[in-house]
Formats: sequence, C-alpha cells, structure tokens
Amino acid sequence: MSGGLFITFEGGEGVGKSTQVRRLATRLEATGREVVVTREPGGSPGAEAIRNLVLNGSADRWSPVTETLLMYASRRDHIERTLQPALQRGAVVICDRYADSTRAYQGAAGGTDPGLISALEHFILEDVRPALTLVFDLDPELGLARALGRPDAEARFESKGLDFHRRLRAGFLAIASAEPDRCRIVDASGDPDAVEARVLAAAGPVLGLGADLGGVGT
Repeated sequence: MSGGLFITFEGGEGVGKSTQVRRLATRLEATGREVVVTREPGGSPGAEAIRNLVLNGSADRWSPVTETLLMYASRRDHIERTLQPALQRGAVVICDRYADSTRAYQGAAGGTDPGLISALEHFILEDVRPALTLVFDLDPELGLARALGRPDAEARFESKGLDFHRRLRAGFLAIASAEPDRCRIVDASGDPDAVEARVLAAAGPVLGLGADLGGVGT
C-alpha cells in the first residue's frame, strides 16, 4: 500500500458513524482531494453479497466463528477490489468499519478465539491497515434506540441484546486503549455538529488539515 491515506470509523450500533463519514468526506473533497467512501461488510460487489448474508436473518443465524470467516471473506474481496486500488492511486479512503469491528463484534462480544482473528488479520489484511481509526463511543442503550429507529435498519446485530452490546462497547474501548497511536475515541453523544467538531479535532493532525476545512458545522 502506498500513496494514499486509510481512515476507519468504528463503534457500536447507532453511534452516528455514517453521518460523520459523509461530513468528513465532503470537507476533504472541498480541498481538492480524491476521497473514496466505503463500508464493511461490503464495499465491493462480492462483499456486498456477503453483507446480505451476515446482517439479515435471526440473531443466531450464524455462530460467531462462522461470522468471523464470512467477515474475512468479505474483507478480502473489499481489499482486492476497492481498497488497494484506491490507496495505490493516492486517494484518501474513509471506511465505515474494518477489522476492529471483527475483533469487537465476533471477538469481544461474540466469543470467537482472538487467536483465530489475529491469524486471519495477518494473512488477509497484509499491509492494508488504517493510519487512523476513530472509535465512536456511546451508551449502548442510546445507540440501540437510535439504530432501531432507522427505517432501513438491518437489525440482526441489534437483536442480540443489551449485554452483547455492552461487551461490544468494552471491546472497542479496549482496542483503542491498546493502540493509542492509531485510535482516537470520539464522544458520540450530542448533536451531529458537536460530534463533527470532535471528529475534526481528532482527525485534523493526522490528515494534515487546518484552516482549509473552514468552520465546523458549516
């Protein structure tokens, strides 16, 4: 991987990542940069097909280990078809979820052996790893209420229960604590403008952004 910059947004359900991905992309595009916005699971035709398998159906449709394998099949296609080409041509890539979500959802919350996840990371990710990860943190009860209120909700993970989502939050916070050079925790409470200000404060130094972004919330 060379030339581009890879940023990931992580966090539990209903934390507002997608809104902030769009806002940051718009600001970066205004500076003349090529920005590729993508997501996981998904981000390429093959990966989107797997997304439909993983995010729909009953809560117990797949075991955590099967989910892990599906996520990494999706991720590899995404890397080959979308991430590597964009990064090689020098784009800024903003991805809504990446490998940390597997660590948190299938690992910390689901109980998949972290050794399996680490082995898959090693062989599947290769050098396609984010320079910056923003971990959006929000009380799981509030996040679930937001997520379930969306008209287009893919609710399989939301239906796993509050205890699952509390473990999920703890898993994301543990990742951020273990890798402070890469990860920044973003308080996801409050209105979108307030959260955007926190995103820009966290991401600006890594992105080399300053006054060219203009005023927050404009």
